[in-house]
Amino acid sequence: MLTPTEVDLILTQSLPVLPWEDCPLLQAQGRVLRQPVIADRDLPPYDRATMDGYALRFDPGRAAYTCVGMQAAGTLRRRLDDHATCLEIATGAVVPEGADTVVPYEEVQRTGDLVRIHNINTLETGRSIHRQATDARRGDPLVAAGTLLTGKEIAIAAACGATHLRVSTMPSLAVIATGDELVDVENPSPAAHQVRRSNDYALRAELLAKGFLRVERLHIRDQKYELEQQLKRLLAGTDAILLTGGVSKGKYDFLPTVLDELGVTKKVHGVRQRPGKPFWFGLTPRGAPVFALPGNPVSTWICFHRYVLPALRHMRGETESPAQYTVLESEYAFSTALTPLVPVRLTHAADGRRLARPVTTRTSGDFTSLLGTDGFIELPEGPLSYAAGSSARFWSW
Repeated sequence: MLTPTEVDLILTQSLPVLPWEDCPLLQAQGRVLRQPVIADRDLPPYDRATMDGYALRFDPGRAAYTCVGMQAAGTLRRRLDDHATCLEIATGAVVPEGADTVVPYEEVQRTGDLVRIHNINTLETGRSIHRQATDARRGDPLVAAGTLLTGKEIAIAAACGATHLRVSTMPSLAVIATGDELVDVENPSPAAHQVRRSNDYALRAELLAKGFLRVERLHIRDQKYELEQQLKRLLAGTDAILLTGGVSKGKYDFLPTVLDELGVTKKVHGVRQRPGKPFWFGLTPRGAPVFALPGNPVSTWICFHRYVLPALRHMRGETESPAQYTVLESEYAFSTALTPLVPVRLTHAADGRRLARPVTTRTSGDFTSLLGTDGFIELPEGPLSYAAGSSARFWSW
């Protein structure tokens, strides 16, 4: 069996990167940028006032100025002709030619057109002025390719006049729950040997929340013929397939065999971890990934966040986020020499450390135990006891 780190390397080396398309700015939220946003002019494009007040030419010995007009935001730049005059100015307005300082309203007294500064000793040249090009110069790259676009990046693109952005295409995904024991959520009275479906609902909801909006969801029974027919259709045109259940070594776990017969090349089957040891990954003849997750809900949820979600982000060209770490709040014991993947609640110590409090799941089918958790930690393989303060990588839900 492979280690989680070895699985990461296989995924990175195997996965295709989706093609790009041009997307209107108003529809780019949640997409991944594939071409940098470049400043089309200086930012700010002019010297701008950062306070409402009076624009003047700084003179250390002068306390009184004559106001000769108003420089409003969005109006053509005016001019000061001498040291004795000033212009009233609005926040965001272009600083008048000849002015080099803005004095806020609250620091002056105005009588008619005469503006008197309370204390000239507090003034200095350049006060309350945001100088042209101090944020960026024309031609500077502002938002890097690989960025997941949020409101911040959309604002910058809008300021640069980018009506369209080059982004990764939206992949088509299929989420498939397998198992004869599964019944529809709408079933009011499952039999004693049946359970309502939850994995496909959970994974679809999480994919939608992470910006993957083209998700087909379906159920296939543990019937080899049915698996063959449904998967054959999906493998022909779907960008990525997620299956849950039927991937271990039980008598009715047909998935590995069916996928092999349909031409899917196995890359991973079995990881030295708990939960989620039977995790399976392969590629279709056209290079589309197939992920088969263990059917127990905790295993499904952890494998999805540990492997599938990072893989899908890699496919859409998203820059990988730096790894997060935390420390154990107290000693933790583990029963087997595998990599522990442990759900945790986060707390914070007075010294600023982020602490992880392990949450015990009764079995890998105990999905309710994940309520209130923040993610899971990945502890090193080997020791069966981990001391309080031990560092661990943290994976957020």
